[in-house]
Amino acid sequence: MNLLEPSTRVALAAFMHDVGKLAERAGIEHHGRLDAHKTLYCPWHQEGSNPRAGWHSHIHAAYTGLAWDALEETGHFPDLRRDCRPFSTAAEGNATDSAVNAASAHHRPDTFLQWIVATADRVASGFERDEFDVKYNHSKERENHYRARLLTLFEQIGQASIEEGKLEWRYPLQALSPASIFPQATAACTPHDNASARAEYLALWEALLSGIRKIPKAHLGLLPLWLDHFDSLWLTMTHAIPSATAFGVKPEVSLYDHSKATAALATALWRWHHEQGSKDARAVREGWSEAKILLVLGDFFGIQDFIFAEGGATQKHAHKLLRGRSFQVSLLAECAALKLLEALQLPSTSQIINAAGKFLIVAPNTADAHAAIARCRRELNDWCLKHTYGEIGVGLASTPASCNDFTADRFGELTKRLFAALDTAKHQRFDLCAADATGTFDDFLDRFDNTLGVCEINGRHPADPVSSANRGYALSLLADDQIRIGEKLTRQARLLVARVAESLPVLGLDYFGYRLAIVPSAEESGKYGELARNGTLLRVWDFDAAEADGTLWRGYARRFVNSYVPRFDAGDAQTAGKYGRWEVEAEPQSAAIKTLNLIACEDRQATGGDRWQGEIALVTIKGDIDNLGEIFQKGLEKPTFAKMASLSRQVNAFFALWLPWFCEHGRDEYGIARYRNTYTVFAGGDDFFLIGPWDSTLVLATTLRERFAAYVANPQITFSAGLSMNPPKTPIRQLARNAEEALAAAKNRPGKNAVTLWQRSVSWTEWQTLMEQRRAALEALMARAGGHGASFSSGLIYALLQLSDRAESTLPKDAIWRSQLHYRLARFFRDRVKGDETARNRREQLLADAIREIGGALGTYKGAYRLPLSVLLYRQRE
Repeated sequence: MNLLEPSTRVALAAFMHDVGKLAERAGIEHHGRLDAHKTLYCPWHQEGSNPRAGWHSHIHAAYTGLAWDALEETGHFPDLRRDCRPFSTAAEGNATDSAVNAASAHHRPDTFLQWIVATADRVASGFERDEFDVKYNHSKERENHYRARLLTLFEQIGQASIEEGKLEWRYPLQALSPASIFPQATAACTPHDNASARAEYLALWEALLSGIRKIPKAHLGLLPLWLDHFDSLWLTMTHAIPSATAFGVKPEVSLYDHSKATAALATALWRWHHEQGSKDARAVREGWSEAKILLVLGDFFGIQDFIFAEGGATQKHAHKLLRGRSFQVSLLAECAALKLLEALQLPSTSQIINAAGKFLIVAPNTADAHAAIARCRRELNDWCLKHTYGEIGVGLASTPASCNDFTADRFGELTKRLFAALDTAKHQRFDLCAADATGTFDDFLDRFDNTLGVCEINGRHPADPVSSANRGYALSLLADDQIRIGEKLTRQARLLVARVAESLPVLGLDYFGYRLAIVPSAEESGKYGELARNGTLLRVWDFDAAEADGTLWRGYARRFVNSYVPRFDAGDAQTAGKYGRWEVEAEPQSAAIKTLNLIACEDRQATGGDRWQGEIALVTIKGDIDNLGEIFQKGLEKPTFAKMASLSRQVNAFFALWLPWFCEHGRDEYGIARYRNTYTVFAGGDDFFLIGPWDSTLVLATTLRERFAAYVANPQITFSAGLSMNPPKTPIRQLARNAEEALAAAKNRPGKNAVTLWQRSVSWTEWQTLMEQRRAALEALMARAGGHGASFSSGLIYALLQLSDRAESTLPKDAIWRSQLHYRLARFFRDRVKGDETARNRREQLLADAIREIGGALGTYKGAYRLPLSVLLYRQRE
C-alpha cells in the first residue's frame, strides 16, 4: 500500500494548522463567514457566549478555516474538501475528520486526526502532555500581539532565564530576503500602533496569495511535488512571523519553523498509529511515553577531499570543476534525502534539516521504517562505492523517541543520543565488515579500458568511452558530469528530478536512481508539466541566487545550494589591460565566466599609460563557526524541536543565502561592488570557502566578520577564518590545503574567534585594528611622504618587516629594534626629502610622526604588524 499521498495530506493539514494566525493578524476580509467558522472549526464555541470567554484568545483557529477558503479560491491550492484518505467529510455533530477541521481544531481536539495534529503542535513546542492547556491553551494573547516581533534565538544563547523585555533584537516582519534575515533593534522594527502592525501582516498575506498563483497548476495534481513548492513559499512569507504571542510565551520561534516541525511530527504520529491499526484518539492523547517517532540523521563524509581532488587535467578545468563538484555534492545530499523520504513514503515536510551535507528526517518508529532505512543505507553505500570508490559516503543514524522526549527538559538529551548514534555510524563507513557486504570492488579493474586507462580529472576512476570521445581525453562519467554541471550552472537556474530520462536533457549519471536535468528558467521547466501529471517528475528546485533587490520566490521549491561565480561586465571591458598576459582569457567578454587567472588580476590599479600596479594573486578564505556543537547542545535554556530546526535553518541562511548574494551585489563603504569578483566555492551550514583577488578578499574577511556579528547579535557566537595568498596557477587542492592549515592555526589560538594570514594568527579585534586603522595610518604617512617625493620604497617596507620580527623576538640582539627603527626612518627621509628650511621642518615633523606611529604599532602588535605592511608591499608590486 502506497502511503505517500495520505501522509502528504496529513502533513499539509498539520502544516496549515496555524495559517489563521497570519490571516487574523492581517485582518483579512471574511464577509460575515467568521461566525460560521467559529462554530465549525471551534467546537468549544458556545452560542451567545462572550467570544473571549468562550474560546479564549484562539480566534486564529476560526481564521484557519477562512484562510483555507481564500487559498482554495486562488485555484492553486489542493482540493481536500472531498473524502480523501485518511480524511473524511462525514459529520459527527460539528466535528468532522476533514483536513481543514483537523487543521483548525488543534486547541480543542476531539477526533483521532484532530488529536494527531494537536499532539504534534504541542510536541513541537516542547510542552509536557498536560502542560499545554494550563500554560498555553488558557493563556490570553497579549494586548499588543499584532506588534510583537520575532526574537532572535542567537541573542539568547548562553544567557540563562533572560526575560523578553531585556532582549534587544527582533526580526523585521518582511518576506525572506538577504536583508530581512538580519535582526534589528527592537525600537527600529516594532510598530507603535496596531494599525501599522497589521498592515505589515496584510502585506505578507497578499504576497502569499500572489505567490501561490506562481506555482505551476500542472504540479497541483501531484501533491508531494506541490507541497515542496508551497513549503518554500510558506518559508518566504512566515520566516519572521512569531508563532506564539500569548502571555508567558516568548515570541522566539517563527511560524514557519513551528509549522514545519508540527507537520513532520504529525505525519510520523499518524503513520505509527496507522501501521498499528489504531484510530483511537485517546491513544494519541495519552500515549506520550511510547517511542512512536524515529529521528533519522544523515551526514555526508569526505566532501572536501572530493571537491578538491586533483588529476592531470584538473587545473585546465579548475573553475568548472569547483562549481561542478560543490554543486554535485549538494545534489547528492538532496537526492539522498529524497531517496530516504521515498523509501519511507514521506513528504518533503518530514525533512527538517538539509544543509552542508547533513539532513534530518522525522519518520514513524515502525518495523517498516527501520527496514526502509537499512535498505536505503545499502543502496546509498553501493552507489558511493560504485561511482566514487569510497571518496564520499553517507552516514545514516536513527534514534527512537517518544513525545515525552521532545519536552523542553528532555530534548537536549535526545539530541545527544542522536549525534552519538551518527558518530558511531560515521565510524562504520560502508559496512565493509558486514556479513552481507556486496563486494562492489570485485570488478574494479575490469572497468578500465586498456586504451583509455584512468580518468585524467581525478586520476583514479576508469575513463568512460563516450565521455572521453566527446571531450577528447580520458574522462570518467562522474568527472564529465562535474564539468557539465560547471558549464550549466552559470546559465541555468532550475533542476528537475525525475525517475526516467525520456525527453529530459539529463546529466550522464543517475543520482541514487534519479535522473537530473538542469534547465534555464521557469518557462523552460514549465514545459515538463506532462511529466508532473504522469508522476515521472518528482521535484523541481530553484537554485538561482536572490535577485539584486533580494527577491527569492519564483514559484518553485527553493534549494540554497548554488554559489556565486564572477562574470564580465562593461566595466571590465574598459580595464582589460589589467589582465596582462591573461587578457586573451577575457574574450568573449559578454557575461563570460572569469577564470581564476583573471580573478587574480582584479585588484591591480592603473598608474598611467598602459602600466598597472599591484600583486597578481588569489586569496582563499575558509571559515566556520566556533564551537557549533556546544551552541546546539548547550546554548538554549529550554531547547525544543522547533527551536533546533529554527537555529539550524538560520545558521545556514547566513552562509547559503546572504553570503553568495552579498558577493554578487554587496558594496563597500564607498558604494563600490568590490566583492563581485569573489568565487564562492561553497557556503552553507556553518562554513564557507571563497577565492578572490587578494586585496578585496582581505577587506571582505573584515566585512564578513562584522556582518556575522550583526547577524547573531551575541558576542559569544564567533567564527574563525584562515586566509592564504597564492599565485593563480596554484593547484586547487593546494589552495584548499593552505586555507585549511591557516584555519587550523586560527582555531588553535586560545579562545578561537581568530583569523590567520601569512602565518600570523590574531583576534578579529586585532585584525580590524591592523587592517583598518593601522593600515590607514601607514597609507596616510606614505601619502604625506609622497608629497615630498619620498613615498615608502619597497626597501623600506622590507626593512620594517624585518623589524616586526625583531620586535617579537626574545633574543638579546633584537632588543635594540627601536633604535634601528629610528635610524632606518631618519636615514630614509633625510636622504630623500631635501629643500629649504620649511621643507626640512616638514621632513622632521613627518619623521617624528612616522616614528610615533610605526614604533607604537610595532611595540603593541610586534610580528602581527607584518599584516598591514605586507598589504602595502603587495600593492606596490608591478
